[in-house]
Amino acid sequence: MPDRGGGPTGPRIRVGRPSRTVRTLLMTLGVLAVLGMAFTMFAGFWTDWLWYRSVRYSSVFTTTLWTKIGLFFVFGLLMAAAVGVNIWLAHRLRPPLSAMSAEQQNLDRYRMGISPYKKWLLLGITALVGLVAGASASSQWRTWLMWVNGVPFHQKDPQFHLDVAFYAFDLPWYRFLLGFGFAATILSVIAAALTHYLYGGLRVTSPGARATAAATGHLSVLIGIFVALKAVAYWLDRYGLAVKASDFKATGNWTGLRYVDANAYLPAKTILFCIAVICALLFFATLWRRTWQLPLIGFGLMVLSAVLIGGLYPAIVQKFQVQPNEQAKEAPYVEKNITATREAYGIADTKVADYPGVSTTKDLTKLRDDATDVSSVRLMDPNVVSPTFQQLQQVRNYYGFPSNLAVDRYRTKDGGVQDTVIGLRELNLSGIPKHNWINDHFRYTHGYGVVAAKGTEADSAGRPVFTEYDLPSKGELGDYQQRIYYGEKTTQYSIVGGPQKEIDYSDDSGEKTTSYRGRSGVDLADPLNRAAYAVAFGEPQILYSGAIGEGSRILYNRTPKDRVEAVAPWLTIDGVPYPAVVDGRIQWIVDAYTTTNGYPYASRTTLGDTTTDSLTAANNQRVVAQQNQVNYIRNSVKATVDAYTGEVRLYQWDTEDPVLKTWMKAFPGTVKSKKAISPELMDHLRYPQDLFKVQRELLTRYHVQDAQTFLSGSEVWQIPDDPTNRSGNAVPPYYLSLKMPGATSQAFSLTTTMTPNGRDNLSAFMSVNAEAGTADYGRITILKLPTGKTIDGPKRVQSQFNSEPAIAESIRLLKGGDSDIEYGNLLTVPLDGGLLYVEPVYVRGGGLKYPLLRKVLVTYGGNTAFENTLGEALNKVFGAEGSVAQPPGTGPGNPPAQGNPTVQQALKDAQKAFDDGQAALKNGDWQAYGQAQKDLQEALKQAATAQSEAEKGSDGAAGQGGTGSGASPSPSPGAGNGGAPSGG
Repeated sequence: MPDRGGGPTGPRIRVGRPSRTVRTLLMTLGVLAVLGMAFTMFAGFWTDWLWYRSVRYSSVFTTTLWTKIGLFFVFGLLMAAAVGVNIWLAHRLRPPLSAMSAEQQNLDRYRMGISPYKKWLLLGITALVGLVAGASASSQWRTWLMWVNGVPFHQKDPQFHLDVAFYAFDLPWYRFLLGFGFAATILSVIAAALTHYLYGGLRVTSPGARATAAATGHLSVLIGIFVALKAVAYWLDRYGLAVKASDFKATGNWTGLRYVDANAYLPAKTILFCIAVICALLFFATLWRRTWQLPLIGFGLMVLSAVLIGGLYPAIVQKFQVQPNEQAKEAPYVEKNITATREAYGIADTKVADYPGVSTTKDLTKLRDDATDVSSVRLMDPNVVSPTFQQLQQVRNYYGFPSNLAVDRYRTKDGGVQDTVIGLRELNLSGIPKHNWINDHFRYTHGYGVVAAKGTEADSAGRPVFTEYDLPSKGELGDYQQRIYYGEKTTQYSIVGGPQKEIDYSDDSGEKTTSYRGRSGVDLADPLNRAAYAVAFGEPQILYSGAIGEGSRILYNRTPKDRVEAVAPWLTIDGVPYPAVVDGRIQWIVDAYTTTNGYPYASRTTLGDTTTDSLTAANNQRVVAQQNQVNYIRNSVKATVDAYTGEVRLYQWDTEDPVLKTWMKAFPGTVKSKKAISPELMDHLRYPQDLFKVQRELLTRYHVQDAQTFLSGSEVWQIPDDPTNRSGNAVPPYYLSLKMPGATSQAFSLTTTMTPNGRDNLSAFMSVNAEAGTADYGRITILKLPTGKTIDGPKRVQSQFNSEPAIAESIRLLKGGDSDIEYGNLLTVPLDGGLLYVEPVYVRGGGLKYPLLRKVLVTYGGNTAFENTLGEALNKVFGAEGSVAQPPGTGPGNPPAQGNPTVQQALKDAQKAFDDGQAALKNGDWQAYGQAQKDLQEALKQAATAQSEAEKGSDGAAGQGGTGSGASPSPSPGAGNGGAPSGG
């Protein structure tokens, strides 16, 4: 070829085909890459199957899998067929000869280019749309299963008189089908139009008709189908009004029909349905008339009608009929909303009772006695004392406690019931002495033991009175399996049961080892399983490590919430699971909810926002929600997870819930009957916090049942911010045992307070009986305070505490040096028409890294006390110091008892022993610390004996032990050598 560059030409470089070796290598690499991708996908599927089989919920995996596969293929094939048939039909209906205009000449090149590949192109397009449609449809497996298995609610909506199941189970599926139909029709129209244009059926610039008769008829039918689907949409929209969410100034968010919906939108939807049907028939008639004139006129009228009838007319009705007389117009619909919302959230039976807020009782002795009788005031705040548990009972650095401990009830030796703060000594991998793969996954595999303390007491030093303590744990809970392989802090996999021994626990004689003997986990003896997990976890050592052998099992998905969510993916999981010792085993108890957002007329709530308070925001204890926006919720399932075996059990709790019955039909055999709950497990079940938080939020508005009052907004309440910190989040609800007005005995309850919207005085006190197995379980009571009186709310009470000069000075002294003050839960207790507030105050510092209970704040009827013990504070508030005997040794710094020199000397000895112990603790001298604790115990015993003799056998009034309401004067277990803070 000629030289076009003007310079000398060099030798030509001939580029040849790659050699056979290179081609073989490239082909081999390609095959290996494909096989690697295939095995990676297989590993994910295979490990999931193995896990579900190991927990004996394989039916959940297979039902979900086959449902997804079925939906994928059915709707994928339908979409592919719809698009493919219309492309094929448009090609078949192409005109035999195309006029050779400039437009057609340009298109002819494209026609010739794709001619050899038409079949492959058709297959590729149909396959692509089929895959996308199938993947989208498979995500609707919950909607399909609820539609197929739905059971009736036996409750009808007030507008259309249809069962609620239609809105909860049927309507979502119909809407999915409608959406799929729209997508298939639109894609078919686009594909057919492009094919007609490519082959001359549609022309843009060519002379003559713009479309052939065949193309006109084909596209008219497709557009007619689209308009027919729009008619169906208008018809379904009529029912959708019953579950439509909108803003309404009286309620915030609103669900259901209002006046404008029932009298403007509803008839408009019916008229638009009729117009759309007529318009669709006009498009279908084009098959015979071969003209677009009438269909286009009809389509234009439909669009115009949608604007005028569907938009402008309702706006006119709202402006000129509703707004001038809104309360009268909206009242009937508000009544429907109130009824539906209270039913949907389980608050229909809420008892609202007037409560004076101020006591009229003049007998101070009676008030003082009643203060002890109405409540077992919990002074050990589970959200504050975790560091104290950590320091006194951690024992080794590789153990840890959650930042928020649990509150439960346990029977005492005398047959009573004690409010108890409880935590598990779980594995804390960050405290392992040396990190490597063997240590992290083979040797340090589990926690060990329960630590529990009385919720109503503290010892003389302000520490918890432990009822279960030390390592291995001992105390009042009896014998139980103490190893904890499954817990809230156990977030990574462990390989157990093989040749590598695990560290069990350590004591004075050294490390103890063990080997897991449970049936949990997946067997790794099979090479295929090892290879699959090596790929799934990205850890090749699983494949070849010699630490894995016969009997090795891999444990993962180990947190209680993860396990319950995996085996019951249709449930919404409570954010706070809690442990309990049940039938000789540690069981995690997990509350689970069934929800829907399709309950007609019931207002929606956002679970993530409603369940957030000052504790969940700080510790990420969020609800695991399948649907964040809901308007129906039931605590339908109580689940347990065995801390040793990981076994998950689901128990039917709400036997009437139709949503749970629907899921039980879809997944038969997965949920056990309520009758299967053992009596010992029943003793530890409680009313769940997240449900209570949702209900209290709704009851800030829906405690009102009169429509006119509801619309006026004069009775709207709010959940106050937590006054004990500056997070700006809502105050959490508190568990405590109390006796509500009119009750005959205390009941384990969940309580909260409410204030007027935008104000800090108290509007109401709300409680629910949280004691499962009792007749009143779940009964919500609201004590409504008079609006004409200003009763202090939590924020004002806290402000009074902080502004009282004497209290402020005492707090300043407590903060002396490098100490910090921590306020515990501000508890509210109804008492003889008034409200008793109690708040424990902890001090952290002075060489100690954990909080100790030092003072108790109490206020009642405007009287405030800041004393060393609850008993002293109650005495001061009620002016009855002499009416109740005080046991000796109630706390460091207490004034000695008057009149008995033996008691005074014993208390001086106790104070000296306490001070010696604190000094030894600060210096790390554990031997001296242990001796000081023995001296302290002996001095307190002498004081108690002398005081008892002086009072002729009287052991003091209830509620005056230690810093709590019934403590013995002896220090808590674990406060001596065995309870000293230990390093790893």
